[in-house]
Amino acid sequence: MTQVLQVASTFPFSPEAQQRLSEAAGSTIRYIGDSDELRESLREVEILCAYWLPANWRKLAPNLRWLQASGAGVDGLRLSGILASESGVRVTTAVGIHAITIGEYVFASMLMYNRTWPAMVRLQDRHLWPRSANWYKLGGRELAEQTLGIVGLGSIGRRVAHLGKAFGMRVLATKRTVNANQSEENIDQLYPISQLHDMLHQCDYVVLAVPLTAESEHLIGEAELHAMREHTYLVNVARGRVIDERALITALREGWIGGAGLDVTEEEPLPADSPLFSLPNVILTPHISGESVHYNKRLSELFADNLRRYRAGEPLHNMYEPSRGY
Repeated sequence: MTQVLQVASTFPFSPEAQQRLSEAAGSTIRYIGDSDELRESLREVEILCAYWLPANWRKLAPNLRWLQASGAGVDGLRLSGILASESGVRVTTAVGIHAITIGEYVFASMLMYNRTWPAMVRLQDRHLWPRSANWYKLGGRELAEQTLGIVGLGSIGRRVAHLGKAFGMRVLATKRTVNANQSEENIDQLYPISQLHDMLHQCDYVVLAVPLTAESEHLIGEAELHAMREHTYLVNVARGRVIDERALITALREGWIGGAGLDVTEEEPLPADSPLFSLPNVILTPHISGESVHYNKRLSELFADNLRRYRAGEPLHNMYEPSRGY
């Protein structure tokens, strides 16, 4: 480690956050505005905060020792080779800073679906005032006393469970492994992923909050969709490839499930001819569930704490583990 840290960031931190980070690093941090500048600026960099790296980063950044990813998911870095254990670079993620905002997004989607809010907005655009909810099949479902299933019990999954309990829901969840008699706060029953179908069959709402790994790709396919109930609402705030999209479209068209709230899709941007745009039982958003006015503050606090730990030779928060894929 050099005496004066060479730190750069592609994330546009606020002036207040920049001051916080410089104090934590003990040096001035360079802020990089575009990909061309990034390629030209990496030679001396030891620490980088970024979401993306050029394919030839090894040549451009021979002194890179630590990458603080500015997002929670790092599957986009997999092809670069930096996530491999032999890369020689520590990678930390921003896991945890999205829990509050994505938790609120999940329940916004579920409440919008329950009240057919998108249909009501379209009626407003047409200046139509239905004389009764039945005229346009406007819904009135409730969350209370319904069963919520959470696939992936990380920071987001735990926040969703907490909110589910606040709404009076029965909350089930899966984890990769579950020990005998293991319990989790706000979870009524915990299932190993091998019993996913058993959990799905009980759920009125299902939330996907798993990282994208080899094991979770197409975790939700035809069999899993058939395991759900005809009225189940499925919310995906994970990655698009966690769901087999062709099977999902069939399930939504044929009524295997009630509907889906999708913040992510297999291909992004979603092609204009995708049926997902026009299916009436889909609430679609462009991968923005993690956007928050507090993102800058939360990321800078995490990065600053890790900078202090790096300088002190202490373990870093949110270390990526190649053996598990996140």
